This record gives sequence, structure tokens and C-alpha cells, in this order.
Amino acid sequence: MFLLTSKLGKLKKMNLLRKISIGKDYKNDAMHYSVGQEVYGGHTIVNIIEEEEKYSIYIQKDEDVIPWKDFNKNMAIAIEYNIDY
Repeated sequence: MFLLTSKLGKLKKMNLLRKISIGKDYKNDAMHYSVGQEVYGGHTIVNIIEEEEKYSIYIQKDEDVIPWKDFNKNMAIAIEYNIDY
């Protein structure tokens, strides 16, 4: 877990997610995004964050980290948590 500062200055605990899959049919039709995966012209997925109403994917190229995709929690989503211990 890591701590994220909210807009109100409070610290909020967040689970570090390793992989998110979007779609009803996990095996055949879902889109899969994993931390460390190369995407979009040489960018790498560096973080997947669960927020109150959505999941956000952040990518990095060189030193720049930018938000890339958001998925509403009402969608068919499967999550894999980072269980390194």
C-alpha cells in the first residue's frame, strides 16, 4: 500500500494494483493492462490507482508521468493486486 495526498490534504491509503482487465469476457474480449507493460509509443504503465468512482492508469516516458486512461467502476472490471511480499 502507499499513501496518496487528496485535494483536502488528507492522506488516503490506496492498494497498489498490478493488473486491470476491462470487459465482460475476461479470456476472449477483455483489454488487459499491467504495470510494466509498454503502451502508446514507448510509454510504460507505471501505476494503476483505485479511486472512489474510477480506476486510473498512469504511463511514463523518460521522466514524464501522465494520466492515460480512466475506467468507471460501473464497467465489467477484473483486478489483480500486487502481492509481492
